[in-house]
Amino acid sequence: MLPPSVLFPTLGPWFDLAGLAVFAASGALAAAKRGQTMVTLAFFALITGVGGGTLRDLLIGAPVFWVHDSRAAGVCLGVAFVIWATPERWWKGAALDWFDAVGLAAYAVFGAAKALGYGIPPLPAALMGVVTACVGGIIRDVLAGEPSIIMRPEIYVTAAALASASYVTLVLLGVPVAIAAVVGALAGFALRAIALRYHLALPAYRGRDSGLGSAADDA
Repeated sequence: MLPPSVLFPTLGPWFDLAGLAVFAASGALAAAKRGQTMVTLAFFALITGVGGGTLRDLLIGAPVFWVHDSRAAGVCLGVAFVIWATPERWWKGAALDWFDAVGLAAYAVFGAAKALGYGIPPLPAALMGVVTACVGGIIRDVLAGEPSIIMRPEIYVTAAALASASYVTLVLLGVPVAIAAVVGALAGFALRAIALRYHLALPAYRGRDSGLGSAADDA
């Protein structure tokens, strides 16, 4: 078993903190837009920032990262305070979507890398990257009473999957982990950016409507 810090010692911590900060911001903003208190903003920031990584660590048998490293909780709480202390107009527009795209790709790669480092086979390791990048946002949406990202056709989970799968594939092909991490993150970010720019979405399942239509016609 390789310690996660061996995987890409220079880029790894930055990938981790980038994803953590962005997802924490999205959680805090979900509470801020509902006029909640600083305590609620902090809770949303923390649960959104560490949710995916916590589930990943439990599944791969690793120590839960933020319990053993105070920097993670510190980043989440710091981001929540910044958002609570600044005017709403600073956080309007599409800027957060683009930051979120960066965090999504970075966290997907970091999650896959950590899973590989704990001896997880390639396919489950790639899925751990998706879990790391997406579960926090799912928890945030559920707590905020919004439709979960997983229930919308927009390209989001797919971008995380591309980032983590690209990283794992390149590592298996013998590409240095730092290069594989950058390429994987760029691939995931590019797909998410294209989806944002051109409002792309995956095709939705239409079989159910067709079936209902056929039943009505038969009647």
